[in-house]
Amino acid sequence: MTTKNAALDLSDAIGTELPYLRRYARALTGSQRTGDNYAAATLEAILQEPSIFQRDCSPKVALFNAFHKIWSTAGAPTADTEDPRTRMESAAFDHMAGLTNNTREALLLSTIEGFAFDEIGKIMGVDASEASSLIDIAISEMEKSMSGKIMIIEDEAIIAMDIHSIVSEMGHQITGIARTRASAVELGAKDKPDLILADIQLADNSSGIDAVNDLLDQFGNIPTIFITAFPERLLTGDKPEPAFLIAKPYSEEQVRSAVSQAMFFSSTDSLKA
Repeated sequence: MTTKNAALDLSDAIGTELPYLRRYARALTGSQRTGDNYAAATLEAILQEPSIFQRDCSPKVALFNAFHKIWSTAGAPTADTEDPRTRMESAAFDHMAGLTNNTREALLLSTIEGFAFDEIGKIMGVDASEASSLIDIAISEMEKSMSGKIMIIEDEAIIAMDIHSIVSEMGHQITGIARTRASAVELGAKDKPDLILADIQLADNSSGIDAVNDLLDQFGNIPTIFITAFPERLLTGDKPEPAFLIAKPYSEEQVRSAVSQAMFFSSTDSLKA
C-alpha cells in the first residue's frame, strides 16, 4: 500500500469515529470547547506521529487510545477562572480533583461509548479487571456527589416513566414531565430544575432543543442531557453542542452515568448558534 493510500485509509477510519470522540471528550471535560480542544490535539498528534494510532486495534479503540495518551500527558486540565465563560467549568475541575484517578474516564468509556472492559483496558493502559473496578468506584462516587430537582421533557409516556423511575431511584426529585415545548416552559416557570433530561422531537412536532433554549434564556445555564433517537442532529460540529448526549435505545446505566456526570459539573453549553 502506498503512503498516500495509507493516509487516506487512516483519515477515513478517524473520520468515522471522530463524532464519538468529541462526544466523549465533552462529557469528560464538561465543556464543548475544552473537549473539542483535546480532540483536535489528538488529531494533530496522530498527523505528526501516525504510529500512536494502533493498527492492531479497532479504529475506535485506536483513536480513543491516542486521545488518552494526550489526556494523560496533559495531566488534570484547569480552566481560566478569570474568564466568566469558564468559571463554572473551573469549579467543576476543582470538584473533579477529589475523585479517584481514572474512574470517570472508565465510566464514560463503558456507559456512554459502550466499550467492553478489555477495550477500556487497551484505551487506558490497564487490564480488564482494573477497568471494571474503576467503573464501580466511579458510580459510587458520582452518585454520592449531589442530588437535585430534574425536569423530564419527553412525549412518549413509557419512556418518560422509565426515566422518571431511574432518576427517582437515584435520589433526585422530579419537577414534572413535559410533552411539548410550551408545557416545558410552563413547568420550568413553576419550579426551576437543577437538571433537564430532554428528547428532541416532541408530541406536537415542537423541538426539545428549542424548549431547552427557552429555559436557558429564562434561567441561564442549567445542566442538560439529551436522550434522543436522532443524535446526529446534535453531533454536526456546526454549532454549540451539549456535553451530554445519549442515543435511544438507552440503558439504565447510561442514564445514571450521564445524570451523575451532569449534576457533578452543574453546567452545560447552550445549543444556540
